[in-house]
Amino acid sequence: MHYPSSFDVIVVGGGHAGTEAALAAARMGAKTLLLTHNIETLGAMSCNPSIGGIGKGHLVKEVDALGGAMAAATDEGGIQFRILNASKGPAVRATRAQADRVLYKAAIRRRLENQPKLWLFQQAVDDLTVVGDRVTGVVTQIGLRFEAPAVVLTAGTFLNGLIHVGLQHYSAGRAGDPPAISLGQRLKELELPQGRLKTGTPPRLDARTIDFAVMTVQPGDDPVPVFSFLGSAAQHPRQLPCWITSTNAATHDIIRANLDRSPMYSGVIEGVGPRY
Repeated sequence: MHYPSSFDVIVVGGGHAGTEAALAAARMGAKTLLLTHNIETLGAMSCNPSIGGIGKGHLVKEVDALGGAMAAATDEGGIQFRILNASKGPAVRATRAQADRVLYKAAIRRRLENQPKLWLFQQAVDDLTVVGDRVTGVVTQIGLRFEAPAVVLTAGTFLNGLIHVGLQHYSAGRAGDPPAISLGQRLKELELPQGRLKTGTPPRLDARTIDFAVMTVQPGDDPVPVFSFLGSAAQHPRQLPCWITSTNAATHDIIRANLDRSPMYSGVIEGVGPRY
């Protein structure tokens, strides 16, 4: 079944890259459709509740200079801001923020819902419509066809996604979300060049179980930096400190005794990290 109207640009995937791509296309005047398997996870911080840092902070600033949303959303959702390498030259300094995942996602969602010429639709994409050597649209999981002369794939970890937890592994886009198996297979059929990346997710810690008295407090910078060139510290929510702890001989013994149970060291994971 064909959707009754066509679009100029279709973006598949509503993570960091997809939301920026959809907003950019719509700002340029293109009639844009953003397809996501779950509207409630638009702009979700899946792996790490921080934005920026060495290298990545420079990238966020460049996206911001082009009118992107990430830095502005961080100013609205960041609960601690620091300038890294502050004692070194300006070229290697970088802004990093710890973000409240709920506030950040809400800031992105608000921008998407209020952007003119941008439509949001909740459906997983299973197939691409290809005529000759051109993509002309997409087909969703229920067989709904959307047409556009330009399709942007920002499916990220969902393409044939695989999650490893110790020696256990299962197919998923991220914890709690299904993978995009059919779309991944379709890309293989089209013989497009592919690579495989890995990403690690830090554990979530329950603050009620932590003895903060034996840790070192690490406050944010004062005055508080802003991330966006158009941002203001007045946009920041209440700021919170971080806490520093260290490993010891006992924790190192546990790590060494169990390295063979880590998929990264046992050879189960072959992909490299995005920075490499």
